[in-house]
Amino acid sequence: MMKLVPAFFRLIRWPNLVFIVITQVLFYYCIILPAFGNVQPGGLPHFLDWNRFWLLSFSSVLIAAAGYIINDYFDLNIDQVNKPDAIVIQKIIKRRWAIFWHFLLSLIGVMIAMYVSWKIGSWLVGPINLLCVFLLLFYSTTFKKKFLIGNIIISLLTAWVVLVLYMSELDIARLRDPVYHHTITRVFKVAVLYAGFAFVISLIREVIKDMEDMQGDERYGCRTMPIVWGMPATKVFAGVWLIVLILAVLVILVYGMMQGWWLAAVYSVFLVIMPLTLLLSKLYSSVSQKDFHQVSTWIKIVMLTGILSMLFFKFHI
Repeated sequence: MMKLVPAFFRLIRWPNLVFIVITQVLFYYCIILPAFGNVQPGGLPHFLDWNRFWLLSFSSVLIAAAGYIINDYFDLNIDQVNKPDAIVIQKIIKRRWAIFWHFLLSLIGVMIAMYVSWKIGSWLVGPINLLCVFLLLFYSTTFKKKFLIGNIIISLLTAWVVLVLYMSELDIARLRDPVYHHTITRVFKVAVLYAGFAFVISLIREVIKDMEDMQGDERYGCRTMPIVWGMPATKVFAGVWLIVLILAVLVILVYGMMQGWWLAAVYSVFLVIMPLTLLLSKLYSSVSQKDFHQVSTWIKIVMLTGILSMLFFKFHI
Protein backbone atom coordinates (compact mmCIF):
# COMPACT_ATOMS: atom_id res chain seq x y z
CA MET A 1 0.00 0.00 0.00
CA MET A 2 2.89 2.38 0.75
CA LYS A 3 4.04 2.03 -2.86
CA LEU A 4 0.62 1.76 -4.49
CA VAL A 5 -0.73 5.21 -3.59
CA PRO A 6 2.29 7.24 -4.84
CA ALA A 7 2.47 4.99 -7.90
CA PHE A 8 -1.22 5.57 -8.67
CA PHE A 9 -0.76 9.35 -8.47
CA ARG A 10 2.25 9.11 -10.78
CA LEU A 11 0.19 7.00 -13.17
CA ILE A 12 -2.61 9.58 -13.42
CA ARG A 13 -0.06 12.45 -13.78
CA TRP A 14 -1.42 14.39 -10.80
CA PRO A 15 0.51 17.62 -11.65
CA ASN A 16 -1.25 17.72 -15.03
CA LEU A 17 -4.61 17.20 -13.32
CA VAL A 18 -3.86 20.12 -10.99
CA PHE A 19 -3.08 22.15 -14.12
CA ILE A 20 -6.54 21.34 -15.51
CA VAL A 21 -8.19 22.50 -12.28
CA ILE A 22 -6.13 25.72 -12.20
CA THR A 23 -7.07 26.48 -15.81
CA GLN A 24 -10.78 25.95 -15.25
CA VAL A 25 -10.88 27.78 -11.91
CA LEU A 26 -9.16 30.81 -13.44
CA PHE A 27 -11.45 30.86 -16.47
CA TYR A 28 -14.54 30.54 -14.28
CA TYR A 29 -13.44 33.02 -11.60
CA CYS A 30 -11.70 35.59 -13.82
CA ILE A 31 -13.76 35.41 -17.02
CA ILE A 32 -17.22 33.92 -16.55
CA LEU A 33 -18.16 35.36 -13.16
CA PRO A 34 -17.01 38.94 -13.91
CA ALA A 35 -18.58 38.85 -17.39
CA PHE A 36 -21.99 37.82 -16.09
CA GLY A 37 -21.75 39.76 -12.85
CA ASN A 38 -20.84 43.17 -14.27
CA VAL A 39 -23.54 43.64 -16.90
CA GLN A 40 -26.42 44.64 -14.60
CA PRO A 41 -27.21 45.04 -10.89
CA GLY A 42 -27.33 41.59 -9.32
CA GLY A 43 -25.63 40.05 -12.33
CA LEU A 44 -26.96 38.21 -15.37
CA PRO A 45 -28.38 34.70 -14.72
CA HIS A 46 -26.05 31.94 -15.91
CA PHE A 47 -25.91 28.16 -15.74
CA LEU A 48 -22.72 27.27 -13.87
CA ASP A 49 -23.00 27.97 -10.18
CA TRP A 50 -20.06 26.92 -8.01
CA ASN A 51 -21.46 23.42 -7.39
CA ARG A 52 -22.02 22.67 -11.06
CA PHE A 53 -18.65 24.15 -11.94
CA TRP A 54 -16.80 21.91 -9.48
CA LEU A 55 -18.70 18.87 -10.72
CA LEU A 56 -17.77 19.71 -14.31
CA SER A 57 -14.14 20.29 -13.37
CA PHE A 58 -14.07 17.00 -11.44
CA SER A 59 -15.44 15.28 -14.54
CA SER A 60 -12.61 16.75 -16.64
CA VAL A 61 -10.03 15.55 -14.12
CA LEU A 62 -11.43 12.01 -13.98
CA ILE A 63 -11.58 11.66 -17.77
CA ALA A 64 -8.02 12.99 -18.13
CA ALA A 65 -6.76 10.63 -15.38
CA ALA A 66 -8.41 7.68 -17.13
CA GLY A 67 -6.75 8.77 -20.37
CA TYR A 68 -3.29 8.76 -18.78
CA ILE A 69 -3.89 5.27 -17.38
CA ILE A 70 -4.96 3.74 -20.68
CA ASN A 71 -2.12 5.49 -22.50
CA ASP A 72 0.47 3.94 -20.17
CA TYR A 73 -1.30 0.56 -20.48
CA PHE A 74 -0.81 0.47 -24.25
CA ASP A 75 2.59 2.18 -24.14
CA LEU A 76 4.20 -0.36 -21.83
CA ASN A 77 6.62 -1.77 -24.41
CA ILE A 78 7.59 1.66 -25.73
CA ASP A 79 8.09 3.03 -22.21
CA GLN A 80 10.44 0.16 -21.41
CA VAL A 81 12.76 1.71 -24.00
CA ASN A 82 12.09 5.44 -23.54
CA LYS A 83 11.64 5.71 -19.76
CA PRO A 84 12.13 2.36 -18.00
CA ASP A 85 12.53 3.95 -14.56
CA ALA A 86 9.12 5.67 -14.74
CA ILE A 87 7.03 2.57 -15.47
CA VAL A 88 4.18 1.96 -13.02
CA ILE A 89 1.92 -0.55 -14.80
CA GLN A 90 3.01 -4.13 -14.33
CA LYS A 91 5.87 -3.08 -12.05
CA ILE A 92 3.65 -1.81 -9.22
CA ILE A 93 0.05 -1.76 -10.48
CA LYS A 94 -1.13 -4.86 -12.31
CA ARG A 95 -2.46 -4.49 -15.84
CA ARG A 96 -5.97 -5.69 -14.97
CA TRP A 97 -6.20 -3.08 -12.20
CA ALA A 98 -5.12 -0.40 -14.67
CA ILE A 99 -8.01 -1.38 -16.96
CA PHE A 100 -10.38 -1.40 -13.99
CA TRP A 101 -9.35 2.12 -12.91
CA HIS A 102 -9.56 3.41 -16.49
CA PHE A 103 -13.09 2.09 -16.84
CA LEU A 104 -14.23 3.32 -13.41
CA LEU A 105 -12.79 6.84 -13.73
CA SER A 106 -14.14 7.19 -17.28
CA LEU A 107 -17.59 6.01 -16.22
CA ILE A 108 -17.82 8.35 -13.22
CA GLY A 109 -16.43 11.26 -15.25
CA VAL A 110 -18.98 10.79 -18.05
CA MET A 111 -21.88 10.29 -15.61
CA ILE A 112 -21.02 13.54 -13.83
CA ALA A 113 -20.72 15.37 -17.16
CA MET A 114 -24.10 14.00 -18.28
CA TYR A 115 -25.67 15.10 -15.01
CA VAL A 116 -24.30 18.64 -15.33
CA SER A 117 -25.30 18.70 -18.99
CA TRP A 118 -28.87 17.76 -18.01
CA LYS A 119 -29.01 20.32 -15.19
CA ILE A 120 -27.89 23.20 -17.42
CA GLY A 121 -30.00 22.07 -20.38
CA SER A 122 -27.02 21.50 -22.70
CA TRP A 123 -27.06 18.72 -25.28
CA LEU A 124 -23.36 19.13 -26.04
CA VAL A 125 -21.27 19.13 -22.84
CA GLY A 126 -22.02 15.58 -21.68
CA PRO A 127 -21.83 13.88 -25.11
CA ILE A 128 -18.60 15.69 -26.01
CA ASN A 129 -17.04 14.57 -22.72
CA LEU A 130 -18.09 11.03 -23.65
CA LEU A 131 -16.44 11.57 -27.04
CA CYS A 132 -13.27 12.67 -25.19
CA VAL A 133 -13.15 9.28 -23.44
CA PHE A 134 -13.29 7.45 -26.78
CA LEU A 135 -10.75 9.79 -28.37
CA LEU A 136 -8.32 9.14 -25.52
CA LEU A 137 -8.87 5.39 -25.88
CA PHE A 138 -8.38 5.37 -29.66
CA TYR A 139 -5.44 7.75 -29.30
CA SER A 140 -3.71 5.22 -27.03
CA THR A 141 -4.49 2.21 -29.22
CA THR A 142 -4.09 3.68 -32.71
CA PHE A 143 -3.80 7.42 -33.30
CA LYS A 144 -0.68 7.96 -31.19
CA LYS A 145 1.28 5.84 -33.65
CA LYS A 146 0.00 7.77 -36.66
CA PHE A 147 1.56 10.79 -38.32
CA LEU A 148 0.36 14.05 -36.66
CA ILE A 149 -3.25 12.96 -36.00
CA GLY A 150 -2.48 11.89 -32.43
CA ASN A 151 -0.80 15.24 -31.73
CA ILE A 152 -3.84 17.12 -33.05
CA ILE A 153 -6.26 15.03 -30.95
CA ILE A 154 -4.37 15.76 -27.72
CA SER A 155 -4.16 19.45 -28.62
CA LEU A 156 -7.91 19.61 -29.27
CA LEU A 157 -8.62 17.89 -25.96
CA THR A 158 -6.37 20.43 -24.22
CA ALA A 159 -8.33 23.27 -25.82
CA TRP A 160 -11.60 21.62 -24.70
CA VAL A 161 -10.54 22.15 -21.06
CA VAL A 162 -11.34 25.84 -21.63
CA LEU A 163 -14.09 25.53 -24.24
CA VAL A 164 -16.21 23.19 -22.09
CA LEU A 165 -16.87 26.08 -19.68
CA TYR A 166 -17.91 28.43 -22.49
CA MET A 167 -20.17 25.74 -23.97
CA SER A 168 -21.77 25.25 -20.55
CA GLU A 169 -22.84 28.90 -20.50
CA LEU A 170 -23.98 29.06 -24.13
CA ASP A 171 -27.77 29.29 -24.47
CA ILE A 172 -28.80 29.59 -28.11
CA ALA A 173 -32.37 30.50 -27.14
CA ARG A 174 -31.14 33.62 -25.29
CA LEU A 175 -28.92 34.95 -28.07
CA ARG A 176 -31.68 37.35 -29.11
CA ASP A 177 -31.36 39.07 -25.74
CA PRO A 178 -28.85 41.89 -26.48
CA VAL A 179 -27.41 41.88 -22.94
CA TYR A 180 -26.85 38.12 -22.91
CA HIS A 181 -25.55 38.20 -26.51
CA HIS A 182 -23.00 40.88 -25.64
CA THR A 183 -21.88 39.00 -22.52
CA ILE A 184 -21.53 35.55 -24.07
CA THR A 185 -19.69 37.08 -27.05
CA ARG A 186 -17.09 38.55 -24.69
CA VAL A 187 -16.70 35.18 -22.97
CA PHE A 188 -16.41 33.51 -26.39
CA LYS A 189 -13.59 35.80 -27.49
CA VAL A 190 -11.53 35.07 -24.39
CA ALA A 191 -12.34 31.36 -24.60
CA VAL A 192 -11.09 31.22 -28.21
CA LEU A 193 -7.98 33.18 -27.21
CA TYR A 194 -6.98 30.73 -24.46
CA ALA A 195 -8.22 27.62 -26.25
CA GLY A 196 -6.14 28.66 -29.27
CA PHE A 197 -3.11 29.24 -27.06
CA ALA A 198 -3.64 25.84 -25.40
CA PHE A 199 -4.04 24.11 -28.77
CA VAL A 200 -0.91 25.55 -30.38
CA ILE A 201 1.43 25.20 -27.40
CA SER A 202 0.13 21.68 -26.75
CA LEU A 203 0.74 20.75 -30.40
CA ILE A 204 4.32 22.04 -30.11
CA ARG A 205 4.89 20.09 -26.90
CA GLU A 206 3.44 16.88 -28.34
CA VAL A 207 5.77 17.08 -31.35
CA ILE A 208 8.75 17.72 -29.06
CA LYS A 209 7.75 14.72 -26.92
CA ASP A 210 7.75 12.65 -30.12
CA MET A 211 11.34 13.76 -30.72
CA GLU A 212 12.18 12.82 -27.14
CA ASP A 213 10.57 9.37 -27.51
CA MET A 214 11.76 8.67 -31.04
CA GLN A 215 13.94 5.68 -30.12
CA GLY A 216 11.18 3.60 -28.54
CA ASP A 217 8.51 4.75 -31.02
CA GLU A 218 10.64 3.69 -33.98
CA ARG A 219 11.33 0.25 -32.50
CA TYR A 220 7.61 -0.50 -32.18
CA GLY A 221 6.46 0.74 -35.57
CA CYS A 222 5.11 4.20 -34.76
CA ARG A 223 4.87 6.72 -37.60
CA THR A 224 5.36 9.95 -35.66
CA MET A 225 6.66 13.10 -37.30
CA PRO A 226 10.36 12.69 -36.37
CA ILE A 227 10.29 9.14 -37.78
CA VAL A 228 8.50 10.09 -41.01
CA TRP A 229 10.06 13.50 -41.68
CA GLY A 230 13.31 13.23 -39.76
CA MET A 231 14.55 15.35 -36.88
CA PRO A 232 15.56 18.54 -38.82
CA ALA A 233 12.19 18.92 -40.56
CA THR A 234 10.33 18.23 -37.30
CA LYS A 235 12.34 20.95 -35.58
CA VAL A 236 11.32 23.36 -38.36
CA PHE A 237 7.65 22.38 -37.90
CA ALA A 238 7.78 22.99 -34.13
CA GLY A 239 9.83 26.17 -34.64
CA VAL A 240 7.33 27.62 -37.13
CA TRP A 241 4.48 27.07 -34.67
CA LEU A 242 6.53 28.65 -31.90
CA ILE A 243 7.03 31.72 -34.08
CA VAL A 244 3.29 31.81 -34.91
CA LEU A 245 2.52 31.66 -31.19
CA ILE A 246 5.00 34.43 -30.37
CA LEU A 247 3.56 36.67 -33.10
CA ALA A 248 -0.02 35.98 -31.96
CA VAL A 249 0.85 36.91 -28.37
CA LEU A 250 2.58 40.07 -29.66
CA VAL A 251 -0.58 41.11 -31.54
CA ILE A 252 -2.68 40.58 -28.42
CA LEU A 253 -0.03 42.47 -26.44
CA VAL A 254 -0.29 45.50 -28.72
CA TYR A 255 -4.08 45.43 -28.42
CA GLY A 256 -3.78 45.26 -24.62
CA MET A 257 -1.41 48.22 -24.55
CA MET A 258 -3.86 50.23 -26.65
CA GLN A 259 -6.46 49.49 -23.95
CA GLY A 260 -4.06 50.58 -21.23
CA TRP A 261 -3.36 47.09 -19.88
CA TRP A 262 0.28 47.90 -19.07
CA LEU A 263 0.78 45.45 -16.22
CA ALA A 264 -0.58 42.61 -18.35
CA ALA A 265 1.70 43.68 -21.19
CA VAL A 266 4.80 43.60 -18.99
CA TYR A 267 3.77 40.20 -17.63
CA SER A 268 3.31 38.82 -21.17
CA VAL A 269 6.68 40.10 -22.36
CA PHE A 270 8.72 38.64 -19.51
CA LEU A 271 6.76 35.47 -18.72
CA VAL A 272 5.36 34.40 -22.09
CA ILE A 273 7.12 35.99 -25.09
CA MET A 274 10.71 35.93 -23.80
CA PRO A 275 10.52 32.30 -22.57
CA LEU A 276 9.00 31.23 -25.91
CA THR A 277 11.82 32.99 -27.76
CA LEU A 278 14.45 31.28 -25.60
CA LEU A 279 12.70 27.95 -26.16
CA LEU A 280 12.96 28.49 -29.92
CA SER A 281 16.73 28.83 -29.58
CA LYS A 282 16.95 25.84 -27.22
CA LEU A 283 14.88 23.68 -29.57
CA TYR A 284 17.32 24.09 -32.46
CA SER A 285 20.35 23.30 -30.28
CA SER A 286 18.72 20.17 -28.79
CA VAL A 287 20.13 16.82 -29.87
CA SER A 288 19.68 14.35 -27.01
CA GLN A 289 16.63 12.87 -25.31
CA LYS A 290 17.55 14.89 -22.21
CA ASP A 291 17.60 18.13 -24.25
CA PHE A 292 14.12 17.53 -25.67
CA HIS A 293 12.81 16.60 -22.23
CA GLN A 294 14.04 19.94 -20.89
CA VAL A 295 12.36 21.83 -23.74
CA SER A 296 9.12 19.92 -23.11
CA THR A 297 9.26 20.75 -19.38
CA TRP A 298 9.85 24.44 -20.04
CA ILE A 299 6.96 24.55 -22.51
CA LYS A 300 4.71 23.21 -19.75
CA ILE A 301 5.89 26.07 -17.51
CA VAL A 302 5.08 28.62 -20.24
CA MET A 303 1.65 27.00 -20.60
CA LEU A 304 1.15 27.74 -16.91
CA THR A 305 2.33 31.36 -17.14
CA GLY A 306 0.09 31.86 -20.17
CA ILE A 307 -2.94 30.46 -18.37
CA LEU A 308 -2.20 32.53 -15.24
CA SER A 309 -2.54 35.67 -17.37
CA MET A 310 -6.32 35.13 -17.07
CA LEU A 311 -6.00 36.91 -13.73
CA PHE A 312 -5.69 40.22 -15.57
CA PHE A 313 -9.05 39.73 -17.31
CA LYS A 314 -10.83 39.79 -13.96
CA PHE A 315 -10.23 43.54 -13.91
CA HIS A 316 -10.79 44.27 -17.59
CA ILE A 317 -13.61 42.07 -18.89
